Amino acid sequence: MVTELTLKFQDALVYGTELHAGQPRKGTDIPYVSHLLAVSSIVMENGGDEDEVIAAFLHDAAEDKGGRKVLDAIQIKFGKKVADIVAGCTDAWTDPKPAWRERKEQYLAHLEEEVSPSVLLVSCADKLHNARSILSDYRRIGESLWERFNGGKDGTLWYYRSLIDAYQHLNANSNIVDELNRVVTELETLSRQCESK
Repeated sequence: MVTELTLKFQDALVYGTELHAGQPRKGTDIPYVSHLLAVSSIVMENGGDEDEVIAAFLHDAAEDKGGRKVLDAIQIKFGKKVADIVAGCTDAWTDPKPAWRERKEQYLAHLEEEVSPSVLLVSCADKLHNARSILSDYRRIGESLWERFNGGKDGTLWYYRSLIDAYQHLNANSNIVDELNRVVTELETLSRQCESK
């Protein structure tokens, strides 16, 4: 089944692009919107409906650009389903955010609280694109990559492995989870090889 994308999706593209204007990907000069497009693409390629694709594009809007006020705007503009998915993918509502480890442990616990299949789909797609980017950059720049991340190497690898375990336990989209597992396994292998040199 082909997902039909309407003017609602086009409006979401404009809204999300404006929200994240000037925001780069962590540790790079790459516009943040590249990540949002990639996550939307993964959701679309894995059977997501229009609301799921829109939520994928807006998944970081509340967390990074205004908290519940932005979430309320998303609900008004794009509907409750989109807002619920964005809320389900949000790991912090305050600025500054809570401590990194605490936030990630809370997010993992949140996933176990009967989140919807739509939240799992978007969350998995988000983490897959992030992991692919980490692996690509790790191949290119090596160990200095980990300086970008609050959790460092050990924390980041722990978090991604914990996410995979959670997604598998919750029967999330197997295509995405299997690919995420392959990417993270390669990242773990490269990291061990680097440590043994």
